[in-house]
Amino acid sequence: MQPQILPSRAALVDRIALQFEYGQNLIVLLGTSGLGKSYLLETFITDKYNDFNKAFVQVTAQMTDIQLMSELLEQSFNAPLIDHSLSLSENFYQLLQQQACGPCLWVLDNARHLSEELQVELELLAKNSPSTLYIMLAAQSKLAFAAAINIHLEPLNQSESKQLMRWYFSDLPYDEDPVYQAFIAAAQGNPNLLLSWQATEHIADVVVKDKVSWRLHLLILMLIILFLIIGLLYKSDMTQWWQQYYQQAEPEVLTTAISVKQIQQPLAIASDNSAIAASPNLPASTVELQTPHNDVPAIMQSLTAKQTTPSSKNTPSVEPKILATQPHSNISAQVESKILTGNAWYLQQPDTNTVIQLLAITQQQVSAEFISQHKLQKVAHTYQTKRNNKTWWVVTVGSFTNMDAAKLAMSALPAEVKINKPFYKKISKIKQEIVLVDQ
Repeated sequence: MQPQILPSRAALVDRIALQFEYGQNLIVLLGTSGLGKSYLLETFITDKYNDFNKAFVQVTAQMTDIQLMSELLEQSFNAPLIDHSLSLSENFYQLLQQQACGPCLWVLDNARHLSEELQVELELLAKNSPSTLYIMLAAQSKLAFAAAINIHLEPLNQSESKQLMRWYFSDLPYDEDPVYQAFIAAAQGNPNLLLSWQATEHIADVVVKDKVSWRLHLLILMLIILFLIIGLLYKSDMTQWWQQYYQQAEPEVLTTAISVKQIQQPLAIASDNSAIAASPNLPASTVELQTPHNDVPAIMQSLTAKQTTPSSKNTPSVEPKILATQPHSNISAQVESKILTGNAWYLQQPDTNTVIQLLAITQQQVSAEFISQHKLQKVAHTYQTKRNNKTWWVVTVGSFTNMDAAKLAMSALPAEVKINKPFYKKISKIKQEIVLVDQ
């Protein structure tokens, strides 16, 4: 018996065997290409009538009637002597008289290549065979048999279509995936089409028409480069200007100092001179001799001016240096470096978590505009992958540990976002797509 068979197909095998037991010796299985007629025939001949002499022939367009007759008789009898001048039924009767072969089961696939003569011979043998002979054929359309029973092979329903794909593909999307649902519907229950699924090729492609000419893009790029060059030159000029400003604003260190006694002594002399000048009895020569040559108030005023002038110059230059030495800028830079974005964020997530995919696009600008338009900057993440030799940007939201939380978040999405039919995706699947970028 075949290792795996769907419930509807297993029921059809039992139905065909029941028809043989009811006395019908010729059955034709009808169905379009790809529905699994050959698979069902192999299952039938393997599982049913183990005590029969079985013959299975794959009929082709190049096979002649003599070759087909030889195949059937050689598989039914032990070293038969076949007369090519006789028909299939005459050879069968002659060999049956020479050796008893017992009950026989003949299964012919692609019976549409049978000639009219062979169809008549098969129908004659099924009706008049002296021993038990069951004949089963498979074709895409009805054959010229008058007494045969035609059994139609129906396409698979949606449930069995998904079950068949789960047998052959280990990593299928969720049932809610719109692309997956569209593929199941388009296959129409045809096993041959269902088994042609390729996960890397079946993905929604959002086509965005480029309304801007390449000349405008080139002009914008040249302007950006020009502004960057001007900015770099301005930055270098400002750096040199600030360095010169800081060097000129260095505080001057006074190397001389006046003691309190030196200040008080000229003041006392000045008071004495004023007293002498006030007495009218002293001669003018005495007043001239006792007048000091140092003008102490002028010296004090100049010293005060020298002390205040550097402090006023140094005041604005101290604050930038203090601000420059503050450690908070380094701390903020370290914190920002720990915040993961892009592919790195997804690689840090557990494989069992689930996200909601909102958009897959081949233009990064469109994904950024989509996030900005719907105000998803705080919750959305974007990873980069490679499919069909193209770079894709995929926008997702959330990282949920169970499907209940993911479904709750799906229901809370805005109506404008739900128009794109978002669906769930596993982190493990996303990590496999991220690996494609490095290959």
